[in-house]
Amino acid sequence: MRVLRRTLGALLALGATPALLTACTSAHGDDSRPGDDPPAALTPFERLLPAPLSARAAGPGYAFGAGTVIRTGRGSGEEVRRVGELLAEQLRGPSGLPLPVVDGAQGDGIRLRLDEGAQGVGDEGYRLESDPSGVTLTARTPAGLFHAGQTLRQLVPVAGPGTVPGGTVTDRPRFAYRGAMVDIARHFFTVEQVKRYVDQLAQYKVNTLHLHLTDDQGWRLAVDSWPRLAQYGGGSEVGGGPGGHWTKEEYRELVAHARQRYVEVVPEIDMPGHTNAALASYAELNCDGKAPERYTGTKVGFSSLCVAKERTYEFIDEVLGELAELTPGRYLHIGGDEAHATPAADYAAFMDRAQEVVGRYGKTVVAWHQLAAARPAPGAVLQYWGHDRTAAADKAAVVAAAKAGHPLILSPADRLYLDMKYEPATKPGLAWAGYVPVQRAYSWNPGAYLAGVPESAVLGVEAPLWTETVQTRAQWEELAFPRVLGLAELGWSPASALDWTAYSRRLAAQAPRLDAQGIGFFRAPEVPWP
Repeated sequence: MRVLRRTLGALLALGATPALLTACTSAHGDDSRPGDDPPAALTPFERLLPAPLSARAAGPGYAFGAGTVIRTGRGSGEEVRRVGELLAEQLRGPSGLPLPVVDGAQGDGIRLRLDEGAQGVGDEGYRLESDPSGVTLTARTPAGLFHAGQTLRQLVPVAGPGTVPGGTVTDRPRFAYRGAMVDIARHFFTVEQVKRYVDQLAQYKVNTLHLHLTDDQGWRLAVDSWPRLAQYGGGSEVGGGPGGHWTKEEYRELVAHARQRYVEVVPEIDMPGHTNAALASYAELNCDGKAPERYTGTKVGFSSLCVAKERTYEFIDEVLGELAELTPGRYLHIGGDEAHATPAADYAAFMDRAQEVVGRYGKTVVAWHQLAAARPAPGAVLQYWGHDRTAAADKAAVVAAAKAGHPLILSPADRLYLDMKYEPATKPGLAWAGYVPVQRAYSWNPGAYLAGVPESAVLGVEAPLWTETVQTRAQWEELAFPRVLGLAELGWSPASALDWTAYSRRLAAQAPRLDAQGIGFFRAPEVPWP
């Protein structure tokens, strides 16, 4: 065992990847035999989550303390300055240190360097170098500098001050899209709660927030051209609560908050099904001209916009036009799932016109994978939410769409749906896709998940949180954490680093950080929590 520890230490010093470290451990057993010493404590670089591309320990580190200055580099621009200010705010919180942000690259401290020629890091990656003179963060883009800062946060003691270990981290993401979705339609949540989630996600390099803004139970965003959508359609939720909606200004505030953390917002207006809140708000959207009652249950598949009415497409154009103006990101999500009340031919015709509207406003279509059975527009992105028991024909349609050039976002319900219970005793949550313990949520390979789909066709991964049973922040965080950290690693880390034993130890090492942030996470029994 002591020989193994020395071997692991040597591998780390040589810049070994987590997969190589794991392979060495596995070759000597799982450290669980009676009489063995407990596993050696992880070094700071081994605790990083998501696992970096490479990490090399070397020499003494930097003393992070009262005299630390953050240097953004003279002439580096306003955006780099903002990254430095936000990093100072994040590090200042637990440490209480002053951490002034100054121009100029010379001198000790934390140095942010933008180098468009930096090799091996891509558009979101970075290099972090630590020695007694300071910590240097280098990236090709401000987004890369931001991600480097989040890694630095994990190398600084939770309470600070302390020593940043000496060495180098070189890092870049595996997938471009690393997302989390929150449903504010089934139960309403405030912008402040969603901003909190953005902060929690961004520190683990999640870069996309998908907002499910509308459904049968509620319409959550003000639309000037159709004001009754929010005023009336927003006044309900599952269980009969008061619901609520966001103003346009609140939405802009959230988008800006996310953008400062390099998180892109993808808003979703689900259609043609999941539309009872809209149908209840405007009788003219119904084929019979009669508005149904607002809905507070949890059934799906019973509602549909009126495909035959031209007024329906005026509605879509005006709603998506306002949403496109509010959203600087690349994507608009138009749902398209569980449209059981819409005949297949009508569904295809409707989605043709809805996709055309999205393109006219300069955005890229995202839709749930049911769009594969219709006519996906060129470049449309499909979000797959199937699971192990999904019909072979449905999977085949998705595979065919991927081969035809449609990028896939993978959100398998029995792996990444955060509203699935961990185990039978979990409250809240659902179990229609089965129970999803932390190990199951992590232990799969997105690049080889759907037979016939190459990794190059996978845009990324996303973990949705549906809120039929979620009413409070505590319930939200219990279901999301720690599983969403597995999502972060699946999206960022190289395939060679994906190993449950190594990951579970690194996940356990995050517990003090999560506790310090007041995140009420589920202490899964399969994780060796401290």
